[in-house]
Amino acid sequence: MSNTIGNYRWTICALLFFATTINYLDRAIISLVKEYLDVEFNWTKSDYANVTVAFQASYALAMVFVGRVIDWLGTKKGYAISLASWSIAAMAHFFVGGNVGFYLARIGLGVTESGNFPAAIKTVSEWFPKKERAFATGILNAGTNVGAIIAPLIVPFIALAYGWRITFLVIGASGLVWLIFWFWLYDTPKRQKRLGSAEFAHIHSDTDEQQVPDDAPAEKTPWVKLLRIRHTWAYAAGKFLTDGIWWFYLFWLPDFLKEQYQLSKTELALPVAAAYLLATAGSVFGGWLPMYLIKKGWPVFRARKTSMLIYAFCVLPVVFAQAAGSVNMWLAILIIGFAAAAHQAWSANIYTTVSDALPKRVVASVIGFGGMTGTFGAVIIAKVAGWLFDYFKGLGHIETGYYIMFIISGLAYLTAWGVMHLLVPRMQKVSI
Repeated sequence: MSNTIGNYRWTICALLFFATTINYLDRAIISLVKEYLDVEFNWTKSDYANVTVAFQASYALAMVFVGRVIDWLGTKKGYAISLASWSIAAMAHFFVGGNVGFYLARIGLGVTESGNFPAAIKTVSEWFPKKERAFATGILNAGTNVGAIIAPLIVPFIALAYGWRITFLVIGASGLVWLIFWFWLYDTPKRQKRLGSAEFAHIHSDTDEQQVPDDAPAEKTPWVKLLRIRHTWAYAAGKFLTDGIWWFYLFWLPDFLKEQYQLSKTELALPVAAAYLLATAGSVFGGWLPMYLIKKGWPVFRARKTSMLIYAFCVLPVVFAQAAGSVNMWLAILIIGFAAAAHQAWSANIYTTVSDALPKRVVASVIGFGGMTGTFGAVIIAKVAGWLFDYFKGLGHIETGYYIMFIISGLAYLTAWGVMHLLVPRMQKVSI
């Protein structure tokens, strides 16, 4: 059936996957060269937390505006500008000479990287019918894990051989290669000459979305209208409560391994990569399950919501990560990796709750708003983590700080699911 329809939409999905991989590869570098930065810049745990906050806060603030810009520019121009900008910002870390310069580099990276998900999810809404969106989102979202897997396998070795500055320069420059393929292979379905008529009809098979062409002129929808919609706040609340947990794993897992097991530099490669390898499987499975349920006849909303509840329960074992880690490091990695997999499964679906309910022309704007709230949640998590680790390390019991953070991580998703259910208990297609 798929061959009869055509598969070009999956080529577009592959482009989104590689862009997201590059996005996370660039942002993951800092956690893997932290050991060098601690020495050169004399950082405490709170200092490092503040640097991650500089990235996160700028990322959050920019997401509100970048979503609107991408809705206005369209996916082709908007995505290209975003990726080129964050590649340059990553390379700029090479020239940092002090703390102020490092903060500025992180702010620049945060602002420019904020365009990835609004552009990617808007592209998915243009190129896939609803029943395939979570699966497509799961595949592109797997790029976050692949970036996090590749990073520990190459960054420590580059840093050891050539210094931490070269890692930012080399990896940042690699993103510019993606632009060649983007301009060569991408356009909206309406303008894509490689797209067959059967696949075009399949992409637009959702009857409630046929009335708005994917290349229609951008219409500005006032924020006051978007903020009156319960779906906007359900998505924003879900992101606020759960995004910070993923960022906690991304920025603090190498430090956890260093503090608990005295691993450093290239020794971090295998355990960090193993955790994110598990997360990759979770991302793809997370998108597949609702698609499977929908094909079995489940309503889209019920399939999405049930899947997210399952994933929220799958996160719970992470509350035991610290205790398990005292027995065996690889047991801790397995538990954290499983929790990261559940997060990615959750993430693949929470994004599609926006494109399921809202018109395509406002998807990037709402994704940007939710991304902002999610990243502000991550800022809070980063500050709390930095304070806890400094406080308990001063008492000689840093493991207590990790106990607390893993408990927070385990309970966040069921809390988020409950809030989202209260705000949107049943499916409603929103007309703006």
